[in-house]
Amino acid sequence: MNRIYDISQTIRPGIPVWPGDAKFKLKRTWVIEEECPVNVSKMKMSTHTGTHADSRLHFDEEGIDCAETPLDSYVGPATLIDLSGDVVANDLVDAAHLANRLPDRVDRVLLKLFKAFPHEGWDPDFPAISPAAIDLLAERGCKLIGVDVPSLDPQDSKTLDAHFAVYRAGIAILEGLVLDDVPEGDYELIALPLKIEGADGSPVRAILREIP
Repeated sequence: MNRIYDISQTIRPGIPVWPGDAKFKLKRTWVIEEECPVNVSKMKMSTHTGTHADSRLHFDEEGIDCAETPLDSYVGPATLIDLSGDVVANDLVDAAHLANRLPDRVDRVLLKLFKAFPHEGWDPDFPAISPAAIDLLAERGCKLIGVDVPSLDPQDSKTLDAHFAVYRAGIAILEGLVLDDVPEGDYELIALPLKIEGADGSPVRAILREIP
């Protein structure tokens, strides 16, 4: 059987979230007892909790929501590139970082930017992605970019240049991946957003499967 890498954060109380965003809460509403045969819980969480997909509605009021987002970008061949030794905190991945690392044609690209994923706390100085890097990915045929950092754009960005670059190129977005234990190389990606009407993002269970 081909090895499967789970590249998702564990959604749990205390999971780091974007500053000011809703914290994750899970509460048992039904419990197994004499008159009740099941446990049932309710959740409170942001649509961008943990490993998640952005819909276009996240950064464009006229964009489509998660329920209308096409799924083909989220399943298929993906190339993982480790840039954690090349891009420092508060830096941007530029086209020059990728030019000699990308295949001539590529369907999906996952970028490892953290040396070690910060599971226990928020890192405001995460590296981000330049529009020029997005343009290069588009030129190579990329239909999805995935990163282990919380956003394609820096935390203090008000213009969201990288998000709008992917919008223009028709590239899908995954953020908050966990890539610590996955070697560079080619894989099959499966990371489907939930079909939530009106949602600007959705948590995903993202996996990579080795290609034989």
